[in-house]
Amino acid sequence: MTTYIVDIEAVDTRYTKQWKEYLPKQLQRATNANVTVISGGEVPQATTPGAFLNFAGTNNYKSQQMLEISRLFANGEIKDGDYFLYTDAWNPTVIQLRYMAELLGVSIRIGGLWHAGSYDPHDFLGRLIGDKPWVRNAEMSMYECYDQNFFATDFHIDLFTDTMMDNYDIDVNKAIRVGWPMEYLANSLDSYKGMPKRNLILFPHRVAPEKQVEIFRDLKEELPQFEFVVCQEQTLTKNEYHNLLGEAKVVFSANLQETLGISWYEGALVNTLPMMPDRLSYSEMAVDDFKYPSEWTESFESYQANKDKVVAQLVDYVENYEFYLPALLKQTELLKKEFFNGHALYKGVTNG
Repeated sequence: MTTYIVDIEAVDTRYTKQWKEYLPKQLQRATNANVTVISGGEVPQATTPGAFLNFAGTNNYKSQQMLEISRLFANGEIKDGDYFLYTDAWNPTVIQLRYMAELLGVSIRIGGLWHAGSYDPHDFLGRLIGDKPWVRNAEMSMYECYDQNFFATDFHIDLFTDTMMDNYDIDVNKAIRVGWPMEYLANSLDSYKGMPKRNLILFPHRVAPEKQVEIFRDLKEELPQFEFVVCQEQTLTKNEYHNLLGEAKVVFSANLQETLGISWYEGALVNTLPMMPDRLSYSEMAVDDFKYPSEWTESFESYQANKDKVVAQLVDYVENYEFYLPALLKQTELLKKEFFNGHALYKGVTNG
């Protein structure tokens, strides 16, 4: 059996760069399968502003992957029992893959990792395209092409299936929570863990409407005694970013969209406290010590009405940082065990 990883393009400032390096090795060790990566070659590094990918470049990348997949079929290299793992399930080439496999009589299995889509009203696709029939039909077609649809959190599964149930007869048994295959992170940040802390608060998210950076900027005005940094407004290497994480006391979120949240796990690994709203994926992932009521930041207006509470909580984290470290240890172990390792994914690939 060969497992083909149809990968997501690597952007230097995103975790996709690390996936390209680590995931094939992790998958091979866990499954003992022959692992082959189907890449799309070189890609533009600049993402579309506020987005996860470059919207033109990603289609170039996926087209090159399709050329390679069709070449493998044409040469008779795809065999019964082979597995295709798409590290971004929103890849229309899976429809062409299923087309070739069924018409050529090759019995394969396919799995895909879902990151986002139009089914999330706060995602880029949800905001710009919405519920237009073509995009919902496309997403449903891709979902059906996969034997296994992998999601990092239960929140993400519910978001997808609840939206699709309005118009489709969806097989929810094909949706599987596996966390994300990022066990490499657990020890990769050790050198940043013992750094001296300062009264620094970070906003490590994309600067996009659904991340509500304006709340963070207002907190900066309210608390001039603390240092506030919007990471994506700096020109930071990965090392420089991790240095900031190591020095910070708090990572702040008022997100309206989050299906996992890698940056706050990275922060926890270097003893940086998370401050998260009790909504989205945070509700199932965060221990109570680090969640604040959702209504405090459901909009900028709700933040203004609850500003004193948000400010008080943030000040408490910064000034009583040491007090929260035992809870942070518990939080980090929970994230490491349940959400940031690939064991469930590898089991799914192996056993189907």
